[in-house]
Amino acid sequence: MISALDSTFAPLQKALNLRGYRQQLLAANMANADTPGYKAVDLDFTKALHGALTGQGTTLALKTEQARQLPATAGSNPAANFVVYEAGNTVRLDGNSVDMNREQAAFQKNSIQYEADLTFLTGKIKTLTSAITGT
Repeated sequence: MISALDSTFAPLQKALNLRGYRQQLLAANMANADTPGYKAVDLDFTKALHGALTGQGTTLALKTEQARQLPATAGSNPAANFVVYEAGNTVRLDGNSVDMNREQAAFQKNSIQYEADLTFLTGKIKTLTSAITGT
């Protein structure tokens, strides 16, 4: 059963977690801008958020048939199922597809959206605190 607090805060928490994960991906792209053969990746945020809110995109159970096979790790990130290679980037002669201008713009936009989500969450907490204390 979902409580009123869960229904209020869970979507914002999931959005913040996904924005943080996307920030890591974009930072990794910029860090590997000079790595030959590196392909830029990004998170399909809309699908990842929809998957997180509906419970889709959770990790698949790994079936093992022999004792020497490694079991699935419990800590794998379900958002990793929504990571895609960035399309439309020019691939250089060394096979790298990172476009620094595009990555920096996406990084800044994601940072602003993260801050907006955080501000919205803070506002909800302040409203709830005000309702509880009556101030």
